[in-house]
Amino acid sequence: MIGCLRGKLVIKRAPQLLVDVNGVGYEVEAPMSTFYNLPSLGDEVLLHTHMVVREDAQLLYGFGSEAERSFFRSLIKINGVGAKMGLVILSGMSAQAFARCISENDVASLVRLPGVGKKTAERLIVEMKDKLDKITGISLPQDSVTSVVTVNDPISDAVSALVSLGYKPSEASRMVRAVKGEDLASEEIIRQALKGAAA
Repeated sequence: MIGCLRGKLVIKRAPQLLVDVNGVGYEVEAPMSTFYNLPSLGDEVLLHTHMVVREDAQLLYGFGSEAERSFFRSLIKINGVGAKMGLVILSGMSAQAFARCISENDVASLVRLPGVGKKTAERLIVEMKDKLDKITGISLPQDSVTSVVTVNDPISDAVSALVSLGYKPSEASRMVRAVKGEDLASEEIIRQALKGAAA
């Protein structure tokens, strides 16, 4: 099992990363909560990882903190919530917002996340109630972008990232078009699009 990676950040295109660890490139998927706080390309990064081994693939998921990884692991233990949906939940709302949804039985907010239907939202609420104290102790940074993604077209990259998080292409395009402001980095476009969808 690979528990963490420390190496040079070579590629970051939400939600995929490539980390060079002593000449070996590891492909990692990360939620937007981690993505927002990545260093610049070429800098050293430390990711806490969760590895999934399937018949057809070995997948690595990376997180900026152990608490974030722990939250992800709690989510994927729930029946019907896989790794992809776990990333969507972490990307779509903070742990505190998620905890509020659980404590207030707020199904409506949860079903706004792509791929989360009413039954899944209800299951999340029921099964996560007893884990609420652990979740509320998690601090996922959401308010500061510390790096800029080097990309050719931030708008296309933002749409692509939202599609890979489970949104339909037309919906992702609409969400990105709703973002106000010029010359924004793709990370900021994605952040504002996700905030708009959760509003």
